[in-house]
Amino acid sequence: MNPDSPILLFDSGVGGLTVYDALRKVLPDAPVIYAADLAGLPYGTKTEAQIAARVAGLLGRMTERFSPRLVCIACNTASTIALGMVRDVLEVPVVGTVPAIKPAAALTKTGTIGLVGTEATIRQAYVDDLEAQFAGGKHLLRIAAPALVGAAEAKLRGERVNPAVIADVRDRLVAMPGADDLDTLVLACTHFPLLSEELAAAFGPGIAQVDGAAGIARRIAHLLEGQRFAASGPNRFIVTGPLNGAAGLEAALAARGFGPAEAF
Repeated sequence: MNPDSPILLFDSGVGGLTVYDALRKVLPDAPVIYAADLAGLPYGTKTEAQIAARVAGLLGRMTERFSPRLVCIACNTASTIALGMVRDVLEVPVVGTVPAIKPAAALTKTGTIGLVGTEATIRQAYVDDLEAQFAGGKHLLRIAAPALVGAAEAKLRGERVNPAVIADVRDRLVAMPGADDLDTLVLACTHFPLLSEELAAAFGPGIAQVDGAAGIARRIAHLLEGQRFAASGPNRFIVTGPLNGAAGLEAALAARGFGPAEAF
């Protein structure tokens, strides 16, 4: 394995940077290429067929071009729909991102868990299976919050987060039958931890937030245990579509050790 062979992190937008941040804590020297499919954003409003074809096609081409040692689909929507297909297509290890229902079920004291994701994620049978396997006897309340994706994208660009967007998610969730005992919130989109402060302010200190970033990072580190890393330059940030789609991200990228955005 070439020491400068990168880890490829893929997301529809900038949400996967929450996984990147967790990864740096366990593999600080690993070369990383982050690929943001800004031309396809948002995924949550697309059909399963559209998402599967797009993700598999892009990752096939990106793997040919960048020769990564491992691919991480740092997107819950893409993972719950396309992970199996991508693993069939690629010849490198592929790590997915799925809603953190298992740790949430272990954390909750009341047994009532809110799951906030995209429209596409919350309707997947994959999520049904996670609930059945890890949250039997718990009360899982699912809610689609597509507007949070745009709010997170805006925040990372230094723009103001509209408090009404956050309040709408809270109000719809706490109005659901059985929500009186809600004590745990699963952030089932990698974008959503970027809004953890806003969500905490809206829901209050009694609601714990759970996401999968740290677990994903540990899984990647385990799969790459013993491999050598030697970055030949700054990490790369690749975008699909017009390069100006990355406008406003300069400070956030520089703070994370990325060079200027590049077009794919």
